[in-house]
Amino acid sequence: MSVYILGIDVGTTSIKAVLLETTSRVVEASHALPTESNITDNSSLKAKEQDTVRIVDTLNRCVGLLPRDKLQRVCSIGLSGQMHGVVFWKAKSGCDWLNRNFFTAKDTSQLITWQDGRCNSDFLSSLPKPDSHLDVATGFGCATIFWYMKNRPDFLEDFTVAGTIHDYVVSMLCGLEKCMMTPQNAASWGFFNTSTNQWNIDILEDAGFPLHLLPQCVSSGSLAGQTCSDWHGIPALTPVGAALGDFQCSVYSCMSARTDAVLNISTSAQLTYAMPADFKPPDSPQPTSSISYFPYFGASYLAVAASLNGGNVLATFVEMLTAWMKELGAELSGSCLYEKLIHCALSQESTDLTVSPTVLGERHNPLCLGQVTNISTSNLSLGHVTRALCRGVLDNLTSMMPMPCLQEAGVNRIVGSGSALDRNEVLQQEVEKAFPLPVEFGQNVDSAVGVAMVLCDRL
Repeated sequence: MSVYILGIDVGTTSIKAVLLETTSRVVEASHALPTESNITDNSSLKAKEQDTVRIVDTLNRCVGLLPRDKLQRVCSIGLSGQMHGVVFWKAKSGCDWLNRNFFTAKDTSQLITWQDGRCNSDFLSSLPKPDSHLDVATGFGCATIFWYMKNRPDFLEDFTVAGTIHDYVVSMLCGLEKCMMTPQNAASWGFFNTSTNQWNIDILEDAGFPLHLLPQCVSSGSLAGQTCSDWHGIPALTPVGAALGDFQCSVYSCMSARTDAVLNISTSAQLTYAMPADFKPPDSPQPTSSISYFPYFGASYLAVAASLNGGNVLATFVEMLTAWMKELGAELSGSCLYEKLIHCALSQESTDLTVSPTVLGERHNPLCLGQVTNISTSNLSLGHVTRALCRGVLDNLTSMMPMPCLQEAGVNRIVGSGSALDRNEVLQQEVEKAFPLPVEFGQNVDSAVGVAMVLCDRL
């Protein structure tokens, strides 16, 4: 009888759950749902928060839609999710299992996401320098905690535990009072040394940081615990892996050789390749470098051009057009408009319009915002603009990790993945133009599949 691993990705805009058959390593069932959890910010903080209750409700609906008979034969559960962000909760009352078949969020904060902008450059420059090769940016968990400590200390008094949103889900599934966090997620918070796999305790303590909110570090690919109750038919005492980064899991799902580079375009965008096994990152941050080194599994690293501007740029374009149409008295749904834009761009094979799509800036250059240049009367159609926007997303990524960099690393193939890339044929065409290498667009290439594969291989 078949046995399955449940892989779940708690993403920025959606949740996906898959059932991976352990022997064949084939995905036999999957479901994805939009979370629609963004909270409107009417302040001047540039806050980006999401409703934790709605995220957990979507998670329950998504898992509940998988075949019940297969859920009853799940042997382990793995979770990945959006990195950098932070959610706070109370250790002994972070959720309710009143129904005994699923939990609901309780005594938690909202999720402050990786897109949060409240930590401006002046605030970040006031923070201590981390003992890490990774710098600290706005939207990083430790930076956000520092902001609350300095601006709303009373907020922190309401909570005893903190973690990423997927760390929170693992903690609730296992009934943990202390958050268990892998180096993949800890590095994304800042003030974490990946060489020693330890928080910068002395630096943080000297700065008055609330150390009790720091999670306990466990190795990537290890177990966090066991389910404390039945969950949608999955038996109690089912092993649960410590939560992993969505980016690393996406790479794991499709990087079949060290000569592959993985291009992921979802809400944001990343281009990455594996570093040699003996690679050691720099001792200190390189804030102006467009390439970072993310911890992978064991002592290995990925070289990453991590752009803040990916599918979210296309979504912003659709939202802008939708708002304009509404002002003009015309109504069209975002999804319908998106399909029409793609259709227009497919009939416009090239354009001399240039769009620099960095409307969110970049971590290594936060003040470099978007631009549109070379505008003429002949390139103002929706086809031209959409084509130029898709090309701009790729041009930005390849400027962060140029082709010579990939060639020096021995890369001979690009593997494309991510929800924005999957649904956008124009973006796929621009990927093929951007790289003078074979390009393959993966099947079942995503973080939910990746985290299931990790458990299948390592547990």
